[in-house]
Amino acid sequence: MDAVLPALSLILQPDVLWVIALSSLFGLFVGAMPGLSATMATALLVPVTFFMEPVPAIAAIVSCTAMAIFAGDIPGALLRIPGTPASAAYADEAYQMTRKGQGELALGAGLVFSVLGGLFGVTVLILGAPVLAAFALNFSSFEYFWMALLGLTCAVFISPNAPVKGVVALLLGLLLSCIGIGASGGHPRFTFGSMELTGGVPLIPALIGMFALPEIIRFVLSERAVLTIAQKKIGNIFRQQAELIRRYWRGLLRGSILGTVIGAMPGAGADIAAWVSYATSKKFSREPEKYGTGHVEGLVESGAANNSALGGAWIPALVFGIPGDSITAIAIGVMFMKGLTPGPMIFLNNPEMLYGVFIAFILANLLMLPFGWAAIKCAGQLLSVPRPILMPVILLFCIVGAFASNNTVFGVVTMLVLGVAAYLMEENRFPIAPVILGLVLGPMVEENFINSMQKTLGDPIGFVSRPIAGTLAALTILIWFSPLLLRLWRRARMQPQMR
Repeated sequence: MDAVLPALSLILQPDVLWVIALSSLFGLFVGAMPGLSATMATALLVPVTFFMEPVPAIAAIVSCTAMAIFAGDIPGALLRIPGTPASAAYADEAYQMTRKGQGELALGAGLVFSVLGGLFGVTVLILGAPVLAAFALNFSSFEYFWMALLGLTCAVFISPNAPVKGVVALLLGLLLSCIGIGASGGHPRFTFGSMELTGGVPLIPALIGMFALPEIIRFVLSERAVLTIAQKKIGNIFRQQAELIRRYWRGLLRGSILGTVIGAMPGAGADIAAWVSYATSKKFSREPEKYGTGHVEGLVESGAANNSALGGAWIPALVFGIPGDSITAIAIGVMFMKGLTPGPMIFLNNPEMLYGVFIAFILANLLMLPFGWAAIKCAGQLLSVPRPILMPVILLFCIVGAFASNNTVFGVVTMLVLGVAAYLMEENRFPIAPVILGLVLGPMVEENFINSMQKTLGDPIGFVSRPIAGTLAALTILIWFSPLLLRLWRRARMQPQMR
């Protein structure tokens, strides 16, 4: 309490509260714009923090980030365009709910469970930062390799109706992730002499193209307005949320824990947390066949995970000065600029500053409820716009977002090429989500595999010699072979009955 009371006096100042409110609104706007990620929102705030004291500067980054991660759910649910990479895991699920007339339920679940997951992550950050950070620091390239492979296994769970096509789509995503400078020798791969391709396939244009363009192409090619959404306005988004909490409290808890743990692993972040949580939710659901058709359960778990991962990412950042993701890397730079040195000594030398960050986290998540409600109500007016007018506007936003990702026309070309490819895939019933999953996790698999092989001088035993690595390896391989084992088990049970 000796640190909490001074921290409250630092935060509950009119100017600091105004900074938190304005940063939250800025994060909502940037997160809801396709192509403008939460990392970009944080980076754009850095010049503004030059003129602030340490506490409002960090509070601005915290508030902006939390809002931006949630705001990515809004265009995902209304237009099937994920505003941030973390929203891509369940954008199609939310969009299908909107088409069924359940838009307020999808957006309300995204808002409420993002708030609950964020508060859970902050609680763990306050109470268990040293313990979780020490656990996260035990992860080496071996553990990260198996963690990435475990994440790739999600492709099987998110496309159970066509597992072969899901694996093919995943391999396509892994192939796209190989484009650029190789992690092993630094040689260009599959660039065909293009300087732009040496940096690899940009993720943001790929996300926009593969999720948004197929809808536009289908509308253009259709003779009738087959894409007209049944729902014309967004109603009361909080109406059924208490029932969802009561019904899916296990998923909420599981997603929050998983998001916090994954967020605490340096380099993982909210993107991977959302994908893994969505696949885990489908695996443990009593109604897995409803996933992909507009089922709210997946939104509950993955929505809680992506915001709880924010609190988890600050654990290694504050305790050891190691950024958990790109956003905390920017935040650490701001802290150094303000004379604060992240690490164990900050708990002793600047406890009031530290608890000020914690309180800012709590305020940002609480502000998400009224601000998020207002943003959803404003964005919900999109449903009343005629589709012939709305589709060209969406295409314009897609082009602007793809260009803004790296300020080159190459981003627009990438979006168009992958958008047409995604349309052809969906017409032949190949899922799109595994492609994005491979594109996100492919570099992580390759880099950690090469680093591990260099450490062991080519000895594969090193991948299972460490306790955590061995556990993750056993879990991953068990999941790979679980369909075969289940089939053998069922056959063994049926043989005595046939006799």
